[in-house]
Amino acid sequence: MYSETEDLVRDLAENAEGVCRAYLPAGRREGSYWIVGDLQNNPGRSLFVRLTGPASGPGAAGKFTDGATGEHGDLLDIIRERTGITRFPDLLAEARAHLGRPQPVLPETAGPRKTKRPGGTPAAASRLFAASKLIAGTLAETYLRSRGITQFGSGGAIRFHPKCWHREEGQTRSTPGPAMIAAVTDGAGALQGVHRTWLAPDGKGKADVDPQRRAMGHLLGNAVRLTSQDDILVVGEGIETMLSLSEAIPSLPVWAALSSGHLGAVRLPEGLKRLYIAIDRDPAGQRAAERLSNRATEFGVPVRLLEPQLGDFNDDLRANGRDALRQHLAGQIGPEDRHRLPG
Repeated sequence: MYSETEDLVRDLAENAEGVCRAYLPAGRREGSYWIVGDLQNNPGRSLFVRLTGPASGPGAAGKFTDGATGEHGDLLDIIRERTGITRFPDLLAEARAHLGRPQPVLPETAGPRKTKRPGGTPAAASRLFAASKLIAGTLAETYLRSRGITQFGSGGAIRFHPKCWHREEGQTRSTPGPAMIAAVTDGAGALQGVHRTWLAPDGKGKADVDPQRRAMGHLLGNAVRLTSQDDILVVGEGIETMLSLSEAIPSLPVWAALSSGHLGAVRLPEGLKRLYIAIDRDPAGQRAAERLSNRATEFGVPVRLLEPQLGDFNDDLRANGRDALRQHLAGQIGPEDRHRLPG
């Protein structure tokens, strides 16, 4: 599935030297690296940005390491640090501008009638969530059950809206359709955004629209908290992926970050003793897991990876069933947490 964030990261990596010249001008190129003092653009030789290499994995272009502080990341992290941008959509807009890409057309730019209400804000997200229904007996429940999921989370984060407005990619006119709505909250439990998945009329799949999923509000650092947190936490990308883990082991505290780009930026709760990262079997998911793992390690939180047998854990659940998924997870969970496995 196409991801603009991943596409932007690849384009930035292919133009790594240009990014460094624009955002770290105090540095200079030496061989295959851009060398500068630190992320604050001070002169020196501590921070190295790789200018050449593969698109992902070890030695990938665009990756940086600061030998003095141990900081590391990618070119989006450099742009964030140098500009002070905190909202992820604004960060992507900055990256597009640097690359000379056009900005996406938002509904409110299409004419006066589109500006009656602000779009994409936490307030707009709160209105949509408040207008949604509890999941029981709705097409959202039908959809999740069609994917082998009967555990819908314990915090009421998943709801249903029968007429959620959808705008086709590249179009200005919107049409209503049924959608699963998920609350994106911060560490204090305040709703900061929502994630929408438009559903087929019978609920047994996604709607035939483009895109099928959209998020609104402030997402960076926040998550869909499907269950209440504990002294351990399992974080992954998709809602269906994380609900699949709850299906196999209901006592696991699970959050969905919604994308690989947001997985690496999830703010971890205080007092966390162990972190599990549920990865998807794709390069973007593995890079995001690496980034989150590094951040957790810096805070002294031990990390374990949970890896699916197929593309993601919902693929595993649908292909192999709940008991097989539980057995697969039992071999990856630490011995101190195996008491959470159903007897």
